[in-house]
Amino acid sequence: MFEDEEPDEFEAIRSTPIYLKGMEICTLALEIADVIESSLEKQSSEDSQMFGSGMVNMLRENAFIIPAKIAGAHVPLYDLKMENAALIRKAARELQATTSGIRMIMPDTDTDYLQLLRDHIEEFRVIFAEWVKTFDPFEYIIDRWGLFNPPGVNYDDPDPDRDILFDKD
Repeated sequence: MFEDEEPDEFEAIRSTPIYLKGMEICTLALEIADVIESSLEKQSSEDSQMFGSGMVNMLRENAFIIPAKIAGAHVPLYDLKMENAALIRKAARELQATTSGIRMIMPDTDTDYLQLLRDHIEEFRVIFAEWVKTFDPFEYIIDRWGLFNPPGVNYDDPDPDRDILFDKD
């Protein structure tokens, strides 16, 4: 019903290599979370279940962040693109870290699927780095927090748009 009403712009985003790879990672991570969750139910240790439950939640949260922030980064402004890119990178790195944590709490379980997720994240990293190189640093507003300004632009620089003289007549 609603898919027919999506604008062409969103369809264009959904067909980009970075979005497609982000969705692959999301789908894989969610499937892994389901497998781990069912394995944890069979474990007797409350500590393993508690830590495992937290890690399953982290897998799911970070999996959803990646494609959502990719879609959110399809704006013209450099600082917003960079902010979304930083959140994507953080989510991907946390997915990798979570796979290590899962291996630690489930040492006797075959976890080859975790390496598969790590392999997909590595493939994503290359696509991501190429995607970030396409960001136009000249299409920006000043980030007054100072984190995502293009090179040579400082948080306390005067706003070039405010310096335009306005003639009321």
